[in-house]
Amino acid sequence: MRQIIGGKVYDTDKADLIASNRYWSRYWGVINYDCRGTNVYLYATAKGAFFVRCTTCWDEECDRMEPLNKRAAQELYDSLPEQDERMYAKHFGEPEEA
Repeated sequence: MRQIIGGKVYDTDKADLIASNRYWSRYWGVINYDCRGTNVYLYATAKGAFFVRCTTCWDEECDRMEPLNKRAAQELYDSLPEQDERMYAKHFGEPEEA
């Protein structure tokens, strides 16, 4: 998906997927939709911009994309179950030990 927001191009094909709530059901063999029929995907661009893509299975709703600042992106990362730690380190830096 590609969208121009605020004069900037956000393209999921060119960005890194950092985290999502999309998962594959081993029992049904289909992609499940969390959060009441939507899936959330957190991306980062090569230039350091963050954005979220939300997809929906509902006919009356549209898929959408929205830019995020770094802090909002980190908070969203923490809330999503499917996380890529390598992408986290690449875009946010190495996390500290607890």
